[in-house]
Amino acid sequence: MYRLSKLRFGFPVGLFFLLLIDGAISQVFSVHMFRAPTAMVSHLVVLWLVCGAIFEADSSAFEMPLARWAAVAGVIFDLYYTGIFGIYIFIFPLVIYLTRLMVAYIRPNFLSGLLIYFIDITVVEALGYVASRAIHLNDMAGSTFLVNTLGPTLAFNLAMFVLLYFPIRWVYNWLK
Repeated sequence: MYRLSKLRFGFPVGLFFLLLIDGAISQVFSVHMFRAPTAMVSHLVVLWLVCGAIFEADSSAFEMPLARWAAVAGVIFDLYYTGIFGIYIFIFPLVIYLTRLMVAYIRPNFLSGLLIYFIDITVVEALGYVASRAIHLNDMAGSTFLVNTLGPTLAFNLAMFVLLYFPIRWVYNWLK
């Protein structure tokens, strides 16, 4: 069924578009998002991937190759935004795996999607922090990371989830 849907082409286009929008938001609002000592990181790519897993669970007619697209998005994200190959190429597919695992136990709707997205953003940021600590790119203390990076990032991304959930759902339904 996936082979016959418009989602086959629409999903990668939306993923690439939101990858570019992530960078544009970070560039345009950099004065507000990255004011020392706090940092808010936009993760619209993760929003698109998580919504894909949530909306895929709504209609069991087909299964999208989300893990593959997540790995491709991770490669682009690594090479273009972080400059270090290998961190997000593993984190994004792991987020898809965790989302599908949670969706198997939680009936997907707006509030449970918000909870799932909260957990996924926490995992993405925490694993990115741990990886950057492991390769000595970051010397920030864990408590400082929680207060100055994770908290504002969660606030920003949860607000984006609330704003974009229903438009993204409409796009997915239109593409199916």
